[in-house]
Amino acid sequence: MSTGFPRIACALLSVAPMALSAQALPRVGSAKASASKVAGGTGARTSEIWRDTTRTAADRADALVKAMTRAEKLLYVHGIFPPMAKPVTSDMIPSAGYVPGVPRLGIPTLRESDASLGVANQVEQRKGDVATALPASLATAASFDPAIAYAGGAMIGSEARAKTFNVLLAGGVNLTRDAWNGRNFEYLGEDPLLTGVMGAASIGGVQSNHIVSTIKHFVLNSQETGRAVLDARIDPTALRESDLLAFEIAIADGKPGSVMCAYNRIDGDYACENKFLLTNVLRGDWRYPGFVMSDWGAVHSTEKAANAGLDQESGQELDAKVYFGTPLANAVAAGRVSTARLDDMVRHILTGVIASGLYDNPTPTSAQPIDYAANAEIAQRTAEAGIVLLKNEKGLLPLTKTVRSIVVIGGHADVGVLSGGGSSQVRSVGGVPIEIPLKSGAAASFARITYHSSSPLRAIRALAPNAQVTFVDGTDAVAAAKAARAADLAIVFATHWQTEAQDAPSLSLPDNQDAVIDAVAAANRRTIVVLETGGPVLMPWATQVPAIVEAWYPGQRGGEAIARVLFGEVDASGRLPISFPRNIEQLPRPRPITSPTGATSNDASANAGAGDASLLPAYPVTYQEGANVGYRWYASRKDTPLFPFGFGLSYASTRISNTRFSGGTNARVTFTVTNQTARTGTAVPQLYATLPDGGAPRLVGWSRQTLAAGETRNVKITADPRALAQWEGAGWRLKGGAYALKLATDAQTMISEGTVGLTDRRLASGRAAFDTP
Repeated sequence: MSTGFPRIACALLSVAPMALSAQALPRVGSAKASASKVAGGTGARTSEIWRDTTRTAADRADALVKAMTRAEKLLYVHGIFPPMAKPVTSDMIPSAGYVPGVPRLGIPTLRESDASLGVANQVEQRKGDVATALPASLATAASFDPAIAYAGGAMIGSEARAKTFNVLLAGGVNLTRDAWNGRNFEYLGEDPLLTGVMGAASIGGVQSNHIVSTIKHFVLNSQETGRAVLDARIDPTALRESDLLAFEIAIADGKPGSVMCAYNRIDGDYACENKFLLTNVLRGDWRYPGFVMSDWGAVHSTEKAANAGLDQESGQELDAKVYFGTPLANAVAAGRVSTARLDDMVRHILTGVIASGLYDNPTPTSAQPIDYAANAEIAQRTAEAGIVLLKNEKGLLPLTKTVRSIVVIGGHADVGVLSGGGSSQVRSVGGVPIEIPLKSGAAASFARITYHSSSPLRAIRALAPNAQVTFVDGTDAVAAAKAARAADLAIVFATHWQTEAQDAPSLSLPDNQDAVIDAVAAANRRTIVVLETGGPVLMPWATQVPAIVEAWYPGQRGGEAIARVLFGEVDASGRLPISFPRNIEQLPRPRPITSPTGATSNDASANAGAGDASLLPAYPVTYQEGANVGYRWYASRKDTPLFPFGFGLSYASTRISNTRFSGGTNARVTFTVTNQTARTGTAVPQLYATLPDGGAPRLVGWSRQTLAAGETRNVKITADPRALAQWEGAGWRLKGGAYALKLATDAQTMISEGTVGLTDRRLASGRAAFDTP
C-alpha cells in the first residue's frame, strides 16, 4: 500500500504442501475454542449452511450473504485506515487496515497488516512491537527454492496471527521491467514462471495459518515515481505472456484469498476500475472466486469501480472520499449499482475469508507468544540461500579462518545491514541501530533509511577469532585505502537504498562509494565487495576486484548469513532472479522518469495516498519490450548483460552428464549431476525453450539440487506448459512443432541442447476455484 503512510500491495497464492519440519514453524495460540462456536461442522443447523464445513467456501459464502442485511453488506465493502480513523474502536490498533465484522453471523473483523517481508510496523505506530524481518523478496527468489518461500510465508503468517492480524498485504509478484523501480526489492524478479511459482509458495505459507494473504499489485505497477498517474501501455498478447502470466500462475497455484489492484492506469483505465482486468480476465478467464481489494488511495470512483469488479475499498481515509460508503449506498438504492453486484462483492470477500480457513479458525483476541529465536533461523536460512556469488577470481572465497588481518569498510557494517523502505519495513527483533528520516520526497511521511541490528563486522570476528578485524567507515577513500593496504584482505560493504513511493534516481552507488571501491582495490588486490542493494547496480569497478557478493537487503540475521557465506560455512548457492546491466543504455528505458507530466516525484498525489490523483493528467509509459522482460530483452537484442538472469557461482564444482531431451505432450530433460568436490554444494540447472516460431528463449523449468561431497544424483526437469504456451486471442495454445531446448546454468550459459517435437494442444486458463471444502 502507499500513502503518506506505508502502502502495501499483497499477493496471496497457495501451493501444494511443502515438506517442512514441525520445528521450522513457530507455534501460536489456539483459537479452537472460539472457532467451535462459529463452525458447527457436520452438526450445524441446516438453516445455517455457512457453518457447515463440508460445503464449499462459495456455497457457505452465498448462504452468509443471504443472511446479511444490506447495512451489514455495505459495511463490509470498505475498510478503515486506523492511523487516520475517527473514532477509534477498542479493538482497532495502528496498522494498515480495519474492516468491522458481523458478530451475529461469525463474520470476522478484518485486521490488516503490511507484510511483504514480515509483520510491518514502519514508523513504529505500535510502540515496542517488533517482528522477524525476512530478507528482500529478491533474496527469496534467488534461492530458486519454493520450500524457502513457503517457510518464509508460513513464518510471517504465524507472527501475524499471533499479533491478532488476519489479513496480510503480502506477496508482490510485479515483474521487474525497470531496474530503478523503488519496490523491486519486494518482488521476485523478471521472469513470470519463477515469480509465479515462488509467489504461490510464499502465499501458501502465509495462508497455512488460516489467514488471508493478498497478491499484488494487479497489474503493471512497474514504477513508483508517478505511480498514480502512470498509464501503462502494452500489447495485449505480450501482457498475457508476461505480467499477467506471473499473476495467473501464482493465483492458480496459490489460491490467495484476495487480489490487490494497483495504483496505475492500464490503457486509460485505473487498475481498480479496469473491467477488462477485474472482470474479463480475473473472473472470466481465471475463474477467481476471492475478493479484489484496492491499494490504499487507489480508488477514484464509486459506480465505475464497483461495476468493473472492485469488491472492497481499502484504507478509505486515503482516498479523496469514501467511495464505497454513502455514495455506494446511494448508488445501490438508485439502481446504478445493482443489488446483485453488491451481493457479489460481499460473496467474494467471504469466499476468501472462508477458503483461507479464517472463518472457522478465528484469530486470537489477544497477542500470543512467538518463538522469535526459531523464526530468526528461518530469516537466516533464507538469506543464506539467496546470497549470490557474482565473481570469485583465484578462489579468494571462501575465506580461511587462518587469515591474519581483515579490514571491513563501509556500509555501516559495524552495526547492521540495510533494509528497503516503505510499507514493507519491519521493526525487527534486536532493535534499529540506524534510522534516518527523509527530509523530502513522496516517501518522507512513512519511510526511513533503516538498518537491522545484525553486524557483519561482529559476525566476521566470530568466525575468525584469531584474526585482527578492524573497521573503517568508508566515508574517506584515502583513509579506506590506507587501511586496506595494511590488511591481508579488505571487505567493502556497499549499499544502495530503495523505497516505495519513489524510484531510485540512479543505478550508481551513492555517496562516493565507487571511488572508495576503486581506491581500496588499488591498495589491496585481495578485495571483496559485498553489495546490499534492492536490485541491480552499476559496477564500473567490476574488473578491478576479484570477488563480488550480492547480499540484497539480507534481513535481521543478514550479518550472520553474509559471514557464513564468506567463510564457506554454507555454499554460495543463490542465483540471480534479475539481470544486471553493464550500463543503462542496455535497458528498455535508459533513464528513470522523474518528472511525469503535471507532477513530480515529490507530489504525493502522483505517488498515491494523499489527494485525488484523478485530477492530475495521466502520462503514458509504453512497454515496447512487450513480453521480452529482462533476460529475454537482452536475447532479443543479442546483447550481453554484466551478469545474466540465473547466474551465480558455487564453492563446489558440479558436473552434468547423460543429458537426454524428450518431447511428446510435454518437454522434459533428464540428466545426472555429480558433486566433484569434497564439500556440500548446490547446483541450479535451468531449462530454457525457444518456441517453433522463434523469439527469445524463456525459462520453462529448473531444479535446485544440494549434493553432499562426491554425490551423484539423477534429475528430471519437466517444462511447465504454462511457460511454453502462447496466448491466442481467447486462450492458451501449446503449438505443435519443434522446440529448441537448452539445459543451462543461467540464461546465457548453455550446458547441453536438443530439439524435441511437441503435439499441438490447448491449455485451460489458470483456475483458482476454491473447490475443496
